[in-house]
Amino acid sequence: METKNTELMDNKIDDRPIAISVENVSKVYKLFKKPADRVIDALHLAPWRKVPQHHALNDVSFEVRQGEMVGIIGTNGSGKSTILKIITGVLHPTKGDVKVNGRISALLELGAGFNREYTGIENIYLNGTMIGFSKEEIDAKLKDILDFADIGDFAYQPVKTYSSGMFVRLAFAVAINIEPEILIVDEALAVGDVFFQAKCYRKFDEFKKLGKTILFVSHDLSSIVKYCDRVVLLNKGTKLGEGKAKEMIDIYKQVLVDQYDEAAIAENKNSGVLLDQGANPDLLEYGSKKAEITDCYITDDKGKHTNAIIKGSTFTIHMKAKFLERVQAPIFAFTIKNAKGTEITGTNTMFERAFMESVDKGICKEITFKQKMDLQGGEYLLSLGLTGYEGSDFTVYHRLYDAINITVISDKDTVGFYDMNSQVEVINAERDGDKDNIVKMPRAK
Repeated sequence: METKNTELMDNKIDDRPIAISVENVSKVYKLFKKPADRVIDALHLAPWRKVPQHHALNDVSFEVRQGEMVGIIGTNGSGKSTILKIITGVLHPTKGDVKVNGRISALLELGAGFNREYTGIENIYLNGTMIGFSKEEIDAKLKDILDFADIGDFAYQPVKTYSSGMFVRLAFAVAINIEPEILIVDEALAVGDVFFQAKCYRKFDEFKKLGKTILFVSHDLSSIVKYCDRVVLLNKGTKLGEGKAKEMIDIYKQVLVDQYDEAAIAENKNSGVLLDQGANPDLLEYGSKKAEITDCYITDDKGKHTNAIIKGSTFTIHMKAKFLERVQAPIFAFTIKNAKGTEITGTNTMFERAFMESVDKGICKEITFKQKMDLQGGEYLLSLGLTGYEGSDFTVYHRLYDAINITVISDKDTVGFYDMNSQVEVINAERDGDKDNIVKMPRAK
């Protein structure tokens, strides 16, 4: 089942050339119990015997335009890595067609394409030669590759001695310096340290400005929201939808808790929830409904209902819930996101150790979260949740995504999402000419 949204309509009139076209691609694996069964099947010695099959991909289609950064998300086993391997030519589809317009550089499984017995330098030349570069061309790029990887003398050691972090440093450095028109990255950056990740993401920005295409698989949803123009959502080999990152991530979160039902969501949108100022008339809700959030609103430091909060003041989030069945230790939660869908902050009654009791059928509860507003001035979205554990299974009883808009009013904004409320003091200091007292900072990598 595929979702439809305005983003798909926008793409139809996008006049940029197509970099990657995936048309009705399926990938089926035969599951053999023992090696002999594989031989029997290949030689058609027992045509009557049925071999179990696994459908890794099922009729998947999407396009990526030149200059786009498109993310692919989904649970483990959804087919993300399989589709990337088909696009890069590592695998062949069982049916369907893939067309690629441009030189591809891919960073797939950690160390793929590297000979572990070779040194880092030897692997650079090996990879460059496989892509089609001459020795002279690789010579010219070698310094840039080594500078970006920043692994020092390990470049002259066999890669089998590398840590996973050094592995990905060298692999990414090679991938981005061979002048690709299309860069494909599959979760590899999760291995690198935070400084290297920041350097890689800056490179993504450079690539986008140069009009290059990036296909990016990651479980880091914040990075997906921040960098991707569009997102393709896969689940169990099927494409559930594609569109704006925020919309696809909201659906993905339902998939994670086995609550995705497009028809039910459409039918139950905003059913029975009282809306206050700044409320979203098209909020997304889902859950088992053993317990329901029946009301939600915000009050300021004077107790007035409002969705406009002055930065630095105190405000309260109110949630009312009705229990249709007995629930053991329900968890009440809220999350605040920015307009792009990045989760900025939030908490729940379990984190706060505020409520750990069971609630009987028919009981209503009102929950309040009181806090100081230290977010920068701007527009934010409030989501609410009522969840819990049934045995060891995490269960969603009711969730309201982007239920209320919060406007933060501020006459002073600092860097980032939060104001650290720094106390600044400037004093005269004696001039010290002793150079030995200078503290030298380590070079950032």
